[in-house]
Amino acid sequence: MAIDKSLLTGSATMLILKLLDETNMYGYQMIEELRKKSNNTFELKAGTLYPLLHTLEQKNMLTSYEETADNARVRKYYSITKFGRKHLKEKKEEWKAYTAAVNGVLGGASFATA
Repeated sequence: MAIDKSLLTGSATMLILKLLDETNMYGYQMIEELRKKSNNTFELKAGTLYPLLHTLEQKNMLTSYEETADNARVRKYYSITKFGRKHLKEKKEEWKAYTAAVNGVLGGASFATA
């Protein structure tokens, strides 16, 4: 079943922060990891990811640094900040409350407070 990609829009920040909470990554690596972990549901395009990364960096949720890879190619890696971790925690709590409310309306799991 195809999932409406507009549902990704509101959760993209949380998903990217979660990936970076696990390990530092470069852009293409994030795209691949998100695709893999979501069983091909989330296929973020570079044109969507990089502006989001720049915005998160401007908001002090991420920092970046350059590192040379084995093939002598310089890659820009991103790392979550303490503020980014705090924001991620808040977004995860919001997500739990939101999904519990949606499930309650749809007749799924009973509504539970987060």
